[in-house]
Amino acid sequence: MLLLGLKRAKKPADARHPFGYGKEIYFWSFVVSILIFALGGGFAIYEGIHSLEDPHLIENPTWNYIVLGAAILFEGISLIIALRNFKKSHPTGNLISNIHKSKDPASFAVIIEDSAAVAGLFIALLGVFFSLKFENPLIDGYSSILIGLLLLVVASFLAYETKGLLLGESARPEILKRIDRILKAHNEIIRWNTPKSVHFGPHNVLLVLELELKDELGLHEAEALVKRLDQKILKAVPQIQQVFIQTIYDLSYRL
Repeated sequence: MLLLGLKRAKKPADARHPFGYGKEIYFWSFVVSILIFALGGGFAIYEGIHSLEDPHLIENPTWNYIVLGAAILFEGISLIIALRNFKKSHPTGNLISNIHKSKDPASFAVIIEDSAAVAGLFIALLGVFFSLKFENPLIDGYSSILIGLLLLVVASFLAYETKGLLLGESARPEILKRIDRILKAHNEIIRWNTPKSVHFGPHNVLLVLELELKDELGLHEAEALVKRLDQKILKAVPQIQQVFIQTIYDLSYRL
């Protein structure tokens, strides 16, 4: 579903969606979180309760250990690759804060899902081991319920992170500070309102600026300044794809 979202997000803008389809990745990431919650967590808890109601001790755990070991290996490799790729785009700061700041759910959703998978597999492995060691099949059932609860927590966290992106989050503060530095470099600008921005995709930001220019600027000079600002912003901040600049004479009533 994440691959589907990535593919659909690349569709070009059209008359029905003039700002593109970038939010497709946010929608499908939210669907993934719901499915992890309902199918993953719900089914694991159901299986755990079923095991507690009708407990059976595993007779031959060989294939259980083989399957769980292979799954831990594959999910672990996937997690390491996802962490390395995420680290390249977020070289500083801790993982949780970077996930919260990230506007690309395709990257952090894989980290969250793989982390939950590895943790859940270890819980399952320990559940099988201790249920055999103590000859108590109830341990296996409790471990399944614990895996389900883990998936519910992870799915809720993923849904929370993607919900804000789906509704429309503004650009990161460091991007807005970069815009402020560009505006401060032009003496023709007296002041400006707080830049308004919204993400239409991980790398597609819409920016709206309201500027008050000096009275002595003529119409043609103002138009030339707006064009220069537009070009500078698009060049300095690649994430910004559309810039709308409005010039007004008095912002005092809006500040």
